[in-house]
Amino acid sequence: MSVNYGLDRLRFLQPVPAGARVRAVVVLASAEATGRGVRAGYDVTVEIEGAEKPALVARTITLYVPE
Repeated sequence: MSVNYGLDRLRFLQPVPAGARVRAVVVLASAEATGRGVRAGYDVTVEIEGAEKPALVARTITLYVPE
């Protein structure tokens, strides 16, 4: 089971124009064993096709709990 712990360091850098193509790049940034399971942090970047800077950068936190 996975539990969404939320977002850390969320930044909206620019708006996405209607009809623009976007893609998300997700990289595992950290993994830490806890008493309940494994807490993982992912760096997420949402890129806009043809734009110099991304639309969004954030760190998501997820807790993976064994069954």
